[in-house]
Amino acid sequence: MPQPWQDTSLSAEDRAAALLSSMTLEEKLAQLAGIWPGSEAEEGEDVAPLQHEVSEAVDLDGLLPHGIGQLTRPFGTSPVEPAEGAAALARLQARIAAGNRFGIPALAHEECLTGFFAWRATVFPTPLAWGASFDPALVGRAAGLIGGSLRSAGIHQGLAPVLDVVRDARWGRTEESIGEDPYLVATIGTAYVRGLESAGIVATLKHFAGYAASRGGRNHAPASIGPRELADVVLPPFELAVRDGGARSVMHSYNDIDGVPSAANPWLLTELLRDTWGFTGTVVADYFGVSFLELAHRVADTRGGAAGLALAAGVDVELPAVRCFGTPLRDAVRAGEVDEALVDRAALRVLRQKCELGLLDPDWSPMPSALAGAVDSAGPADVDLDLDHDVDLDHDHDLDLDPPEMRAVARELAEESVVLLADDGDVLPLAPDARIAVVGPLADDPAAMLGCYTFPRHVGVEHPGLPLGLEVPTLFAALRAELPGARITHAEGCAAPGPAASAGDAGGAASAGAAALTAESRLAQAARAAADADVCVAVLGDRSGLFGRGTSGEGCDAADLELPGEQGALLDTLVATGTPVVLVLFTGRPYALGRWSSLLAAAVQAFFPGEEGGPAVAGVLSGRVNPSGRLPVSVPYAPGGQPWTYAQPPLGLGENNASSIDPTPLFPFGHGLSYTSFAWERPEADATEVPTDGETTVRLTVRNTGDRAGTEVVQLYLHDPVARIARPVSRLIGYARVPLRPGESAEVHFAFHADLASYPLGADGTRVVEPGALELRLASSSADSAVRHTVPLTLTGPERTVDHRRRMVCEVRVK
Repeated sequence: MPQPWQDTSLSAEDRAAALLSSMTLEEKLAQLAGIWPGSEAEEGEDVAPLQHEVSEAVDLDGLLPHGIGQLTRPFGTSPVEPAEGAAALARLQARIAAGNRFGIPALAHEECLTGFFAWRATVFPTPLAWGASFDPALVGRAAGLIGGSLRSAGIHQGLAPVLDVVRDARWGRTEESIGEDPYLVATIGTAYVRGLESAGIVATLKHFAGYAASRGGRNHAPASIGPRELADVVLPPFELAVRDGGARSVMHSYNDIDGVPSAANPWLLTELLRDTWGFTGTVVADYFGVSFLELAHRVADTRGGAAGLALAAGVDVELPAVRCFGTPLRDAVRAGEVDEALVDRAALRVLRQKCELGLLDPDWSPMPSALAGAVDSAGPADVDLDLDHDVDLDHDHDLDLDPPEMRAVARELAEESVVLLADDGDVLPLAPDARIAVVGPLADDPAAMLGCYTFPRHVGVEHPGLPLGLEVPTLFAALRAELPGARITHAEGCAAPGPAASAGDAGGAASAGAAALTAESRLAQAARAAADADVCVAVLGDRSGLFGRGTSGEGCDAADLELPGEQGALLDTLVATGTPVVLVLFTGRPYALGRWSSLLAAAVQAFFPGEEGGPAVAGVLSGRVNPSGRLPVSVPYAPGGQPWTYAQPPLGLGENNASSIDPTPLFPFGHGLSYTSFAWERPEADATEVPTDGETTVRLTVRNTGDRAGTEVVQLYLHDPVARIARPVSRLIGYARVPLRPGESAEVHFAFHADLASYPLGADGTRVVEPGALELRLASSSADSAVRHTVPLTLTGPERTVDHRRRMVCEVRVK
C-alpha cells in the first residue's frame, strides 16, 4: 500500500508535508544540498568560482542512507556520449532512490543557457542574440525544444535564463544577458521561461539580484545602486518571469547591494520574492554562494554560520555540493544556533517540487524517455561518480541531442539576430562572382560562434584533442558554400584575441598556425589579400572563456571597450588598402567602432550566434537573408565613458556639454538596418486623454516600400516630460516584428495602459502613476533621430499607487 507521500490524489503540499513529518533532521538536510559527480576528479581550470579550492571529495556511500537532494551537471562536467550519460544518470538515480528509506531520487539540474549543456548537443545563439532578435515567440520555441531535450535525458531543472540587465558592457557576462533594457529583458526572458516550463523543466532565474550592476563591470563586485534603480531596472524582469512566466526556481546572485549579500538578504529572497510576488518555488544558491558568505563576503565566520544566514534569508538549496548545509548546519541546529523550523521550511519546498515533478510517485522510474527499454535497470548498479564510463545497453541506442529540428530553430534564431549596423549600399549584398578576401583571426574559427556557456568553450577546451562533437561551420566555410561562384581567399591577419589557444581549443589549429608568423608578416599577408580583392570581409571579435581565459565570458571583464588584442591595428591596415571593407563582428559585448565609422563599406554585428551562426551571417552577406536584428545594447563611439545605457535621465546624456566625455553611442539601442525600405503612416489613438487606471490603443500602418521581403521592428518608447524624480528621457514599453512582402502593409496595434507609465517614487519601491502629459514615441531605435511619429497623451484623474499586479506588458497585435 502506498505511503501518504506517494498518494497522487493528494496535493503536492500535503504529500510533501506528510513525508517531511516522517524524516529525521539528517534526512531533511540531505534534501537541501547536492553532489557534483566527477568535479573533484576533473583536472584543469575551474569552471565555477574557486571550484577546486572549495570542492571536497564526495562520500557517496556515506550520503546515500540519508538521501541526496540534487545532482549537479551530470552532462556538463566532462564529455560523455549522450546515450551513455543518460544511462549512467539513470543507474545513479536508481542507486540513490534505493539507498534511502523513502525511495527519494535526486533532482538533476543542468546548464541550458545556449541549449542543453552537453557534448554533442545543439548550441543555440547566446542570450544577447535572443535580445537582438526582438522575437519572444521564437525564443520561447527554442526554449521548448531545449526543455524537451533536457527532460528526455533525465534532467529536471535548467539553470537559465539570465535576467540581469546590462548596466556596464565591460562586464564579462554581458554575453549571457539579453540586453540593456529591462522591458526587452523581461519579455524575452519570460518567453524563455514559458518555453522551458512547458516542457516540464524547472526554469531557474538568475542572478537575483543586481549582479550586472557591479562596480566597474567587475565580476562579483558590489553593486552601487539605489532602491529606485533596483525597483525600476533590476527587478522587473524577475518580477514578470515569476508572475507571468511561472518560473519555479530562482538563483541568488554573488554580489552585495549596499553591503548586504544577496544570499543573506531576507528582504530580497523572502519579503519581496515570496511575500509580495507570491513565488512558491525553490531558491537555489549560485555555485558556492553559501560558502562565499564565509570566505568572500565575510559576514559569517563558520560554515554553520553561513548556512544559518542563507537559510534564514530564504536560500533552500546549497549548490553545487554540500559544504555548509550538511554537518555544519546540523551541528548549528542541535546547538540551538539555527531554528529547525527554517530547515523544515526549505525541505518542504524541495519535497513539494519533487512531488510536482513526479519524483515521489509510486510508478516513478529512473529511466528517461529517450532510453526507455534500452537499459537493464532491474537494480542499482555500481556507478562511477564521474559518469564517464561504458554503460551496458540492451541494444545499440543513440541519443541525438542535435536533431534537424533543433538545428533549424537555431539557424532561424541566428538569422533573426544578425544586426546590419551600417551599409553604404555599394557592397552588400556581395556580388556572387566577386573576389572576396575573408580576413581575421576568427574568420575560420568555430570558436567565433560560441559563448562561454557552450559545452565546447566551457568544458571542451579542458580536454585536448576532444572533437567539437557537432558541426559548427566557420564564416569562411559558410561563405564559400553560399557563394560558389566567388573567388574567396583567407588570411588571419593577426593572432586570435585572448590567451593562446590550447590543443583542445576549437580554434587551436588556426591559432597555432598564426603563431608561426610574425605580427608584421601576418599584417602584410592580410593587406595583400585585401588589396587583391574586390571586397574585404574583416571578421573580428571575441573568443569566449572563463575567469580570464578569454576576452568575453564569466570572469573575463574588460578594462575598456576597445577591440581586443591586435584587431584594431588589423582593421586600420585593411581600410588603408583602399579596398571596401565589410566588418563582421562575432562578440559577447559591444565594442567601440567610432574610429572606423566613416571608413567602412558596411558593418555587421553577431553576438555569439551558435552552431548555425556562420551560415546565418553568410546569408546576410550574400543577401539570401534580409537582416532584421536590432541592437539589444548600444554600440559606443569611443571605448571610454562607461558605464552607460540609453535609458538615462537628461543629465546622463551627452547633450548638456557639462563634461568632456560624450557617451552618445555610435549605434543606439534598437538600431538595425535592412535591405529593403519601410514607410510608417501617421498613427491613430483611440483616445489621447486616458485615466490613470485606463488604457488606449495606438494603431500604426507599416508598408514595405522596397523590392524585397523584409521585417521591420517597430519600437514604442515612453517619454515623460515632467516627473517628481529624474526619469529616463525615453524608455522602451513595447515592440513588434512586422514581416512584409514587397508592397505589403500591416497594421500594428499597441495597447498602452497607464500602468506602463508608473515609476518608483518612494525609496521603499512604492510605484505611482501620475496624472499629466506623456508622449508615446514610435521609433526605429532609441535615438531621437529615429523617432518616426509621436502620440501625445494626457493621464487624467487622481494619482494611483500600483504594485506587482500592475500591467507590465504592452500587448501587441499585427494585422
